[in-house]
Order: sequence, then structure tokens, then C-alpha cells
Amino acid sequence: MDKTATTKTENPAALIDARIKELSDWRGPMLAHVRALIRQADPEVVEEVKWRGVPVWEHAGIICTGETYKSAVKLTFLKGAALADPAKLFNSSLEGNARRAIDLHEGDVIDEEAFKALIRAAVALNTAKPRK
Repeated sequence: MDKTATTKTENPAALIDARIKELSDWRGPMLAHVRALIRQADPEVVEEVKWRGVPVWEHAGIICTGETYKSAVKLTFLKGAALADPAKLFNSSLEGNARRAIDLHEGDVIDEEAFKALIRAAVALNTAKPRK
């Protein structure tokens, strides 16, 4: 069985812990750091693992995903285009109608307060009542 495949009995948090641990370079600590910031911003966040091992953070819908690539940790916000980003954290997937992403590279420092504000805005968008 593919070790990144998930079943209903596997603990998503443990799978994310394992993913962070297997990233033996800068990406592991970076993913762990943004994960901690997400949890600080939304203590009710639900962690999932989808799409062959991608960490996903949800609250009334997906907030963002945490893909890891050779040269980047990519945080993709599915409804990012609808979020205000005054600190201009979004630096990838800017051309789409819905998604926006933050690509973090080795040595990057994220504006923690702005990032947590973005997480809280995504949660607020997910939990807002639809307009009639």
C-alpha cells in the first residue's frame, strides 16, 4: 500500500507529523511552522490528508492545502481570490478566478500576523451564511 494513501482509520494529524518528519531539509520545519500558525489562528481547525498525502486544513470547508515541492512549500487557498490580502502574501496562482497561493522558499520568513489574519479571513468566508 502506498504510504501516503489514507484510510478512515488513520489519524490525519499523525500523517502530517510523518510527512513533516520525512522532509529532512528546510521544507519540514517550514511546513511545521505554518501548521502551527494555522492552529494558532483557528484552534478549531480540522486537519485532513487528501490527494496522495497533501495536508489540508478545514473549517466549514477547505481553508488551504500544504503541498511540498522540491523548491517550495505551497499553501493554496481555494477561495483566496475572495480574500483581502493587504500584506500581499499571495505570490502564486494569481491569475485564477478562485484560488490564490503562497509559495515559500528556503530562507523565506512569513509575516506571521498577516498570515494568521488571512487564515481567520478564510474561516470567516467559509462560515459566512450564503446570501439570498
